[in-house]
Amino acid sequence: MSTRGVVHVHSSPTAVCPHVEWAVSGVLGTRVTLQWSAQPAVPGQLRAEFSWTGPVGSGGALAGALRAWPMLRFEVTEEPSTGVDGQRFCHVPGLGLWTGRMSANGDVLLGEDQLRTIIADGPASKLASRISDALGEAWDAELEACRFAGDGAPVTWLHQVG
Repeated sequence: MSTRGVVHVHSSPTAVCPHVEWAVSGVLGTRVTLQWSAQPAVPGQLRAEFSWTGPVGSGGALAGALRAWPMLRFEVTEEPSTGVDGQRFCHVPGLGLWTGRMSANGDVLLGEDQLRTIIADGPASKLASRISDALGEAWDAELEACRFAGDGAPVTWLHQVG
């Protein structure tokens, strides 16, 4: 089964950019050359984004490969496919990797068991904080300036063959 998604490398040091391309190429099984541009929200760093097509689970594999460089800010999305929820992975230095299931319109989905754990996992006074963590709000807050700075940047379309 095949799906598609988008990778947003919101900020990368110049020296790491070729490594990002090699990692993505390894996951997708095809040579990837990204169009890098300046990231005004993080001076001295570059950004790139691209769409991908590949087997279900490729989003997680891409996020895992990019996670090897803890200084990267990135997001990986994987669209829902038959019987499989969509996913979004966000990485921010200092916060690490967050992942969440996504609805068709981009909302984060919290499952029943996840909610039960959040409710049972400590005092009620911390409930709002635990829900905020589950929704990835800290990651969204950190990435928002980088997202805005990327408006108008070129998108590279990648499609895996086979």
